[in-house]
Amino acid sequence: MSRRRFKNSDATMSLTPMIDVMTVLLAVFMVTTPMLTTGIDLNLPKAGNSALTGTDHAIQISVDAAGHYYVGKTEMSQEDAVKRVIAMRGENPDLTIMINGDAAADYGAVMSIMGKLKTAGFQKVGLRTQLETD
Repeated sequence: MSRRRFKNSDATMSLTPMIDVMTVLLAVFMVTTPMLTTGIDLNLPKAGNSALTGTDHAIQISVDAAGHYYVGKTEMSQEDAVKRVIAMRGENPDLTIMINGDAAADYGAVMSIMGKLKTAGFQKVGLRTQLETD
């Protein structure tokens, strides 16, 4: 009778590949997140001491003085802006949207896109303003 001897194999797991992957993912998110929250330069309306300044994680939709719509820094039509944000909602159902309306922008243009976003099912839609300085 012959007995076979099994060598004990080293059952440790190398964490280096997992750490590498997580570091790359962290770097990707750190680079892409600011791109989602940047927008065009606007003269925001002043709204007292209780102004909404927006969150860093909200999608920024801007309406300039001429009535053009922007998602981030990309100019597009109102319908295309709503479609783009609806596509983004597929990845994050609790998406927050901040509308940046220039102080000289048409009130109807700002409220129109806000209404279309509400109709599309977005519950967290806000208007971004500046604090008044004395």
